[in-house]
Amino acid sequence: MSEVHEKISTKSPLHPIKSRTVDVVVIGGGIVGKACALGLAQLGLHTIEIAPDLGQTVPSPQGDQWSQRVYAFSLSTQKLLAHLQIWDALDHSRMQVVRDMRIYGDRGEKDDQLHLSAFEAGTPQLAWIGESNLVEHTLDQASRFQNKLERLTDVVEKIDTDHDGVTLTLKNGGVIQAQLVIAADGANSPIRSELGISASEESYSQSAVVANWICSYPHLETAFQWFLPGGDIIAMLPLPNKQVSMVWSTSPENASALLKLDQNGWSDLLSSIANAAIGKQLGELTLNSTPAAFPLRKMRADRFIGPESAPKIVLIGDAAHVMHPLAGQGLNLGLRDVAVLLNILGKREAFRSASDPVLLRRYERQRQGDTTALLWVTDKLKKLFSASGNPERQLRNWGLGLVNRSHFMKQRLIERALGEIDFE
Repeated sequence: MSEVHEKISTKSPLHPIKSRTVDVVVIGGGIVGKACALGLAQLGLHTIEIAPDLGQTVPSPQGDQWSQRVYAFSLSTQKLLAHLQIWDALDHSRMQVVRDMRIYGDRGEKDDQLHLSAFEAGTPQLAWIGESNLVEHTLDQASRFQNKLERLTDVVEKIDTDHDGVTLTLKNGGVIQAQLVIAADGANSPIRSELGISASEESYSQSAVVANWICSYPHLETAFQWFLPGGDIIAMLPLPNKQVSMVWSTSPENASALLKLDQNGWSDLLSSIANAAIGKQLGELTLNSTPAAFPLRKMRADRFIGPESAPKIVLIGDAAHVMHPLAGQGLNLGLRDVAVLLNILGKREAFRSASDPVLLRRYERQRQGDTTALLWVTDKLKKLFSASGNPERQLRNWGLGLVNRSHFMKQRLIERALGEIDFE
């Protein structure tokens, strides 16, 4: 794709090209992009979603095999999906409510832990755990029946912006003119690059190893997390039918070694780490998927809208921010982008277009605060628990116990994790 051009006038092409005019174009075919496209169409905006894989319908998950791509859905995500009329359509037999979370330090001492309880916080649950393809399949089904939404399997090769809107040239030769473009095209967003929006990025020199397990003990609707000496973090997220989903953040070298383990190797390893606490909590673990790994990094775009002089393009999801999975908030943060954007566009004054700079700058202001705070806290926690010095070790384990003894601090943590978004 060539660079984004800001133009004063638009000239007709030398050769006739099929041209379309719509209100909004969403570029990207993940959960965040699909949810945004559906929501915009539900607002009555003629929307086109473009991604190279949109022609491949995501199958509904079935059977005893659970997808490796599992997410924790916060209350803010549940509210958004309910607003999109998606939540009740999900197969809830494949979703697991989380009512407790237990986080353990790396010294193995009884007081080095944090227990978050939905009961103590006065909320029905802390989160839900569900598969990516479960949500994507349901979004695909809903999109088929939304007459304001079109989906194109294509690639954007060129973007031109002027004061009237955005002109997109597609790989197949088509041209689309839109008031507004939403970039949901991932962490390596070509749209962000073409806009010239710089991003603060840092590799954690870690990979996340994911795998699903059948456990012999009931997980009691509890999500567990262990910080290990040396900086590794292991999370065990509850799934239906006495299953758990593991996310192990570790060095790339150790991740490669983990991927080579068989069932016996995994059993020996899991019984020896975290002072054998994993087996004490979950019993014998039987591998129920092929382990996989992906690299971890932190990224935040310097701006969430562009071009700077006359913004017509909005960044959402991983195109705007990427965070460490230790808090389980990456997808939730992206879907809060969608929720805020839908709220702003849905409540806009009648005289404002969808791409009015006042609205787009309102979106950017609202999202930058939430994003900056959550990325900062997650990054500092990751680095604190990766430090190997004795002072840091004492501080982090003492801090877990301190927070655990404070009802006020635990309540604030839970409120932050639930997220704040409401639809009228």
